[in-house]
Amino acid sequence: MKIDFKGITGEELSFKLNRIKLNPEDKLDIKPQFSRQVRKVNGNEKINVIALSVKIESTEKEPKPFDIQVTLAGVFEVDEITGANDERRFVIEATKTIYPYLRTAVANLTANAYIAPLNLPVISGPLFPEDRDQYAFAVSNDLN
Repeated sequence: MKIDFKGITGEELSFKLNRIKLNPEDKLDIKPQFSRQVRKVNGNEKINVIALSVKIESTEKEPKPFDIQVTLAGVFEVDEITGANDERRFVIEATKTIYPYLRTAVANLTANAYIAPLNLPVISGPLFPEDRDQYAFAVSNDLN
């Protein structure tokens, strides 16, 4: 399988400051929610778009100092996909490629709002639970 990363674009970048009162002893639990969408381009099966999103939203039960929605779309040209396992490996690898850009976008968005930048964690393995089995399979095969 051959993967060629063609580029990335921001589909949505939004920030909203929430004026909530926090006590100094209160611990803030941000809990970012991640999602991903995989699309093929009509007319060219080799071109795939992976949209990776993060959302942080304040609720009455769990107030947050801000709401954020960031969606980035990476464009990839993929050759020689021979089955479902290759397709899954491509999605995992594409997600790993896009995630650092998502981290940077969130840090920049919060910094540009003149608040302490939010740095999402560095993730060395799969971001989504459904990728864990395939990732473990791919790593164990790479070791053989």
